[in-house]
Amino acid sequence: MEREFTQEQKYILAKNRVEKIAKFYKHMATYVVVNIFLSAIFIVGDVNDGDTFNEALFNYHNYKIWFYWGIGIVFQALNTFGLSLFLDKDWEQKKIEKYMNEQHKRR
Repeated sequence: MEREFTQEQKYILAKNRVEKIAKFYKHMATYVVVNIFLSAIFIVGDVNDGDTFNEALFNYHNYKIWFYWGIGIVFQALNTFGLSLFLDKDWEQKKIEKYMNEQHKRR
């Protein structure tokens, strides 16, 4: 059963959706900027403690915040975009058409 919305209700729903997406992109930008800054500080600290630059650069501990905060980003992305971020409604149909076209080209 599909519900009919008034124009004002549609506007409010669309506005809320856009605000949620904007919030996600702001969080993503913060994630990248802060983690680059923190990773640089950790790398410089390791180099100052006697590690070579390559050792510091490839040390997992300098990047683990990317991973743990990234888990939160993934959940926020799923909350914001839903599973359609990965598998939208037309995904199966697009894949079927792609494979049919590939089969047709082989002949």
